[in-house]
Amino acid sequence: MLIEKYELDSVEMRKCYCDALIDAAAQNDKIVAVDADVQYSMGTAPFAKSYPNRAINCGIMEAHGVGLSAGMSATGLIPFFHTFGVFATRRVYDQVFLSAAYQNLNIKIIGGDAGVTATANGGTHMPFEDIGIMRNVPNMTIIEPADSTMYKYLIPYMANTYGNFYMRLCRRKTIKIYKDDTQFVVGKANILREGKDVAIIASGIMVHQALLAADILAQKGYSAKVIDMHTIKPIDEAAVLSAAECGAVVTAANHNIINGLGSAVAEVLCAKNPVPLERVGVNDRFGEVGTQDYLMEILGLTAKNIVEKAIRCIERKQK
Repeated sequence: MLIEKYELDSVEMRKCYCDALIDAAAQNDKIVAVDADVQYSMGTAPFAKSYPNRAINCGIMEAHGVGLSAGMSATGLIPFFHTFGVFATRRVYDQVFLSAAYQNLNIKIIGGDAGVTATANGGTHMPFEDIGIMRNVPNMTIIEPADSTMYKYLIPYMANTYGNFYMRLCRRKTIKIYKDDTQFVVGKANILREGKDVAIIASGIMVHQALLAADILAQKGYSAKVIDMHTIKPIDEAAVLSAAECGAVVTAANHNIINGLGSAVAEVLCAKNPVPLERVGVNDRFGEVGTQDYLMEILGLTAKNIVEKAIRCIERKQK
């Protein structure tokens, strides 16, 4: 499942996503792409070139884009709506809630520049709240891929599964985690490493940090289980409960610690098996301009931060 050495991917995530969407569209003539003037920044311009009659640029009118997608879905089409994460959630929440979800339609929403990957776009364009917003939408499936490998499996699944989806997209290159032939199941987490002292549940770019943290913990004499919770809603409760068997759980997400992966895991643990829990994430603050490495450092999103929380959680367990 995992590659032998984690390295920066040779291809940007947005290209891998668009390639997967083009392949899916070749198999399904109902797929259409709706962009809010982001065909180049989100990487979907090749789709428009391949299928000019199935690509719509609605301009910088995101609410209109969701409404347009809803109307297209009502006619039997399968719209994939693209814009930055802040605009795909915060700006269009009412349209998503009423036009997409309340009407039980079939819209796939792709939010780019997840969390700190917005880098130079800064705090106004840095979504740390998008998962929390979408978790409040009934029957919304929320997915956050860890690397480029996942797209060729996720996009056909989304296209062929009726319902509303929100997927976080990192536009640029990320660390390659999975072998190309890895299989994924939406709603079922991937157990990447077994361990008994603490379990680290991560999503998106934080999966790599969790694996690095597990290596550091091993050097310190701790055995860490690592779980890629790529589907945040519906969350894999069985995987969370398997993590609870370690007696200590740490979540790691490129998101506000409020109402993101950490909250979703906490809800399962509280209801079914309360154990010590620590959350690694953005501590209820806004983003800022900077490189991704700089932002991860100042916001506490590094392997070092995971290790610190893991040791604290283990100590709480022992007490």
